[in-house]
Amino acid sequence: MSLDYNKKNIVLAKNLRKNATPQEKRLWYGFLAKHKCRFQRQKAIDNFIADFYCHKAKLVIEIDGSQHHSSKGRNKDEYRTSILEGYDLRVIRFSNRQIDEDFISVCRYIDYVLTGAVSDNHTNE
Repeated sequence: MSLDYNKKNIVLAKNLRKNATPQEKRLWYGFLAKHKCRFQRQKAIDNFIADFYCHKAKLVIEIDGSQHHSSKGRNKDEYRTSILEGYDLRVIRFSNRQIDEDFISVCRYIDYVLTGAVSDNHTNE
């Protein structure tokens, strides 16, 4: 299934890739860029830009800064997640703090999710 996206977000996505947060850079260069499952950074999906996306696993990974901890931020995240789940995608979130303080556990959890997602997707094909 092809994912819909807003073409206006392509320029913004490229800019976000160039100006990634320290936590996004750490997860990308320290783990996802070399992962056996191919990931894309700042992937335009619908009217959003996902921090990281793996097509094979139908997985979106979001790294949340402090703005996501307010009630307005949480509501926006819930809405965004519901739209992405409508594309049959799984969304997992990590805080900047988790990346900074517990990077190995974050990577292990992503591997755990990928193992299940990839085997589930092969079962359904």
